[in-house]
Amino acid sequence: MWSPDNYFKKFYERVTPSESFGASSQEEWSDWNGRLKRRFVELLGGFPTKNSELFPVLLESEVCDTYIRQRIQIQTYPNLYMPVYVLIPKKRKERMGAVIACHGHGYGSKDIVGLTKDGEEKTGETGYQKNFAVELVRRGYVVVAPELLGFGDRKIVDESRESDSCKRLSTFLLAMGQTMAGYRVYETLRCVDYLLTRDDVDADRIGCMGISGGGLVCSFAAAVDDRISAAVVSGYANTFQASILSIHHCIDNYIPGLSLIAEMPDLLGLIAPRPLLIEAGKRDPIFPRHAALEAFEKIQSVYQLLEASENLELDLFDGDHQISGNVAYDWFHRVWGQS
Repeated sequence: MWSPDNYFKKFYERVTPSESFGASSQEEWSDWNGRLKRRFVELLGGFPTKNSELFPVLLESEVCDTYIRQRIQIQTYPNLYMPVYVLIPKKRKERMGAVIACHGHGYGSKDIVGLTKDGEEKTGETGYQKNFAVELVRRGYVVVAPELLGFGDRKIVDESRESDSCKRLSTFLLAMGQTMAGYRVYETLRCVDYLLTRDDVDADRIGCMGISGGGLVCSFAAAVDDRISAAVVSGYANTFQASILSIHHCIDNYIPGLSLIAEMPDLLGLIAPRPLLIEAGKRDPIFPRHAALEAFEKIQSVYQLLEASENLELDLFDGDHQISGNVAYDWFHRVWGQS
């Protein structure tokens, strides 16, 4: 019997992404990399040709046990402002590595810096994101946790749930020829711009770590900007076919026409040969294990071609859709050659 499921499954099977990785030499890879990167940014909605002034403003500062937690505001797009948490180790070095920590769906950046939705210190369960920004600053990194558009303090005023705000803003941007992914990626790159203004950050050691929707932002940002020298992608690396196009996901995941040019592993392959760590839960219900392994194998082929296999790692852990941290928290020190 005919069904929509069968029709759309066969529809996708007939699609051959025009920029799927197939390079057989490093020269071909270079051409593929530049071509796909340019096309990818176009589909995201494009980025401004000129960056706005950041105009950083300190909003609050709190001394915690081993670090200082600040909240600042920066201008990303013209007249669009983003609050970010900046976590700074008390034991500072002259130049430290820095990590941009991208939260997933939930109540925003407060969740990953150890705060409740109301801004109080967490005392119980840490949730699926496990306060990972705090775990990173305790390892000696400067950490920037941006408030992604549509969440926390950046949701639409009359929307009580972040998911509702995310959906409304995403559909508005689609109607305007833009994408939520594009906005979040560009704003994450403005965090790189901010870190480069700091005297305590080593420009060669700026990384990114993200979970779920934040994994999308982290991986896409690293894919299009080489200033991000290392990336940890948690609960996201997979195939579009097995995850985004097969299992219910928020509309902020969708970029018109993207599946016609590339599959998800192709996009993560743009990060090569820079260090990339993938975290995948064996029981993740929305980014399934079999497709995570399939994606890893394809990304691995890119690193092998570039003779950089040692820069790609997989933490396939016993868990579901959550941060692992078993490898990730100390991984940046290792790949940056720090003790």
